[in-house]
Order: sequence, then C-alpha cells, then structure tokens
Amino acid sequence: MEIPIKLNITPYEYQKEGIIKGLELKRLFLGDEPGLGKTCQSIGIVNTAGAYPSLVICPSSLKINWKREFEKFAGVEALILNDSVKSTWGYLLQMRTADVCICNYESLRKFFVWKYRKGDRLKDIVFNPFISLFKSVIIDESHRCKDPGAQQSKFIAGIAHGKKYIMELTGTPVVNRPRDLISQLAIMDRLNDFGGNSYFTARYGEGENLEELSKKLYETCLIRREKKDVLTQLPDKTRVDIYIDIEKESPRDYYEAYKMAEENLKEYLITYKSCSEGQARAKMRNKALVQFMELRSIIALCKVNPVIDFLKDFIATGRKIVVFCSSHSIVDSLKSAFPDSVMVTGRQDFIQKQASVDVFQNRPEIQIIICSIKAAGVGITLTASSTVLFVEQPWTYADLVQCEDRCHRIGQKNNVTVYNALGQGSIDHRIYNLIQKKRSIANQITASSDDIPKDECYFDELVNLILYDKQEESCSDT
Repeated sequence: MEIPIKLNITPYEYQKEGIIKGLELKRLFLGDEPGLGKTCQSIGIVNTAGAYPSLVICPSSLKINWKREFEKFAGVEALILNDSVKSTWGYLLQMRTADVCICNYESLRKFFVWKYRKGDRLKDIVFNPFISLFKSVIIDESHRCKDPGAQQSKFIAGIAHGKKYIMELTGTPVVNRPRDLISQLAIMDRLNDFGGNSYFTARYGEGENLEELSKKLYETCLIRREKKDVLTQLPDKTRVDIYIDIEKESPRDYYEAYKMAEENLKEYLITYKSCSEGQARAKMRNKALVQFMELRSIIALCKVNPVIDFLKDFIATGRKIVVFCSSHSIVDSLKSAFPDSVMVTGRQDFIQKQASVDVFQNRPEIQIIICSIKAAGVGITLTASSTVLFVEQPWTYADLVQCEDRCHRIGQKNNVTVYNALGQGSIDHRIYNLIQKKRSIANQITASSDDIPKDECYFDELVNLILYDKQEESCSDT
C-alpha cells in the first residue's frame, strides 16, 4: 500500500505545513526506520512549536544522546533527571534553568509519582503537580508501553494526559499483534479515532482488517519512512553514538575499578613524559600499552547492562544486529543475556565460526550475532543485518571499517547503521574521537588484528588524550 505522506520532508517543515495529507502534527507516531532521524524530527516539532518545557522518556542508555541532540539541534539546555535533582527539577523548570527534562522508563515513579499501589487504576495514582509544566512529551521506544496494565504505561498515560504535543517514537509500534497499539494510541488520546477500546479490539485486535488499520494509521497519526524509500538521500553508512553515563549506569565496583585504573595510568604517564632516555621510554611505553588495554576491558564491563537494555529494545523490533566486542568476559555476558544468539570468536574453530555465520544469515529467528573484533573483522559476510553495534572500540580506524564492512558489502540492500556505545568521558570515548579525527595513522593495516598500535606517534596521542583530554597535532593526517 502506498504511504500517503511526503518522504522527503524535513523536521522544520512539519509545523510550517501543519498538516500532511490530513495528519495533525501534534499527537503522532514517528515510525521511521532506524537512521532516518526520528530524534531530530521530534526535536524539530517541539522547537518550531515552542512547546517547552518538554519531557523526554527514553531507555536509560539513550539519555545522554537525547541531551546532546537537543543542545545540538535546538540550542536548548536539557536536564537529565537523577538523584541530585530529585527534589529540585520542578523548580529548575519554573525558573527556566532548563527547557527539557530527560527521564528513563525505570525512574518515572521516582520523579513523577507521589502515591501508587500495585493494581491502582490510573485515576487513583497521585502525580507530582510539576508535570503540569510540560507542554510536550516525547516517548522514545514507545512500544514499551504496549501493555496498558503495566506500571510504566500507567505512569506515562498520566504524565501525557492533556498535553498538546505527544510524540511516540518507534520503528515497530506493533510488536506482536495489533492490540499492541491500544495503549500507545490511548496515551496520545487517539484511541477514539479508531472507535475506542472495544471497537478496536473487535475489528483489528487479532489481525483482521489490517489494510484498513494501516490506512487509518497513516491518515491520522503515523509518519513512517523506510530506508528503501529514501535510499538515494541517505549516505551508505550512518554512525550513531550512544553515550553511557558509566558513573550512574554501571555497577559501583566496576566504576570504582575503572577510576582507580585510570588514575594509576595517569600517574605512570606523567613519569613517562618526564623520562628523556630513549630505551627507558620504550620500555615504559610497552608497559603503559598493557594498562591501556586493561582500561578498555574495564570500561566495557561498565557498559554491559546498558548495552543489554539497548539490545532488548532493538530485537523487540524483529530485526537482526551484529555486535562487536573484544573481551571474552563481554562475549560471555552477552551470550548469557541472549542465549539464542550465535558467536564468532577466537575460541571457535573455522567450522564453528562458519556455522554461526550461516545460521545468522539464513534463520530469521536468530537476531544477534556476537563477534570478536579479532576473529570476525575480516573474511565473513553478515549482510542479513544492516545494523552494527560496537561495545568495545577497535584501536584503529582501519579495524573499525573492516568490522563495519561485514554488513556493508556486496549483497547489502539497505543503508548500514553503526551504533557506538561510548562511556561518557572514558578512554573508549577518547579512542573513538582519536580514530575518527586521524583516520589514517602509521599503523593502519588491511587485516583486522585488534592490537593496539605500538608506534610512538599513536601512543603520544593516547597519552595526551588521557592527561589533557585533547589531541596533539604533532603527527599530521595522511
């Protein structure tokens, strides 16, 4: 069925047009496939309408990303809700210290609900009166609200009630069956457009009259573009950074271990910088490289839980994803969380690796393949997926591209989206910045090894990123 909406409209044209094929752009689904700009679209609507203060409800792993995107595209200050502002966020909004609040699903009760008992109906829940300040609500991954009886769905329904602008972002509003839409439509106050709960259930609930339902969605509240429809407008590869607040999102012992290891490395590097004897410096450099490797492993452990949450949301859409990491401990943690996934690691022989690839490529129900950067960076094809996630960063840009190109190669029909899970302010964030800015360094190679380059130029870059949080320009790009 032809989609009755423009496919090339930009975010800031939305409010100017007001209506696309009869679609009122105030309470709607933004249902584009990943990589087509749902975040930017929703920010554009809020900003053009001046619908501030705004509330963003999203998975925990995406909070920092939302803050950065609001500041980048709208130039407004966004406040991530955490314990430090638990009692003051409402006053900060009143004073317009911040225009946007960002809260993860699991914290809705902490910040917005004063009284709730298990089993309470929506009308029995007592909400923080400061929620009346919000003029717009953005609900990222809104398919999480598909169960109307779930606690989070009730909280979101109460928070969004009466708001003029409500945007639900999801590439898969229907996860299992059409009735998944009921709660999401009710949150937007759109359910009556579909005849109400009873009529919707009777007419569409078990999969009947789907063409009619699809047409009604597009006419009233759904904007959806698919990559194939806008492929000529897209780059062949899109990179998306996911920033993780490791201090708040990781187990405390892991975070403290990382900070201790980082401080020890800094002290060692200060000694290295003061050493002038060439042979001694070379020995110290080799020892420091080991500590860099250990830091990368620890930061990966800090990111595991947010990454697992991200993957759960992703596979709920029914799509496949290729996950790259380096440490055995990360591979094992992900495999434990997703036992149906397959693996390509150095602990397998060639036959086992190829069997994993074949299963991933040919069986739709296998959605995750966990790959070692060293073992899977070359020689295999994973075009059954157009999405890549790096839990750990390779050491060079060449290795990064080699891994990405397991999906981005002949046989791939879609734009490839690459997600990078980065610990905010951590070593892998700095390494990522380094390899993106210096995309050609002395040690780039065509075969992925996942070994840290040992040339002094690269090492000195890392030293300055750790000690001064900046990049030296002593080695020019080539």
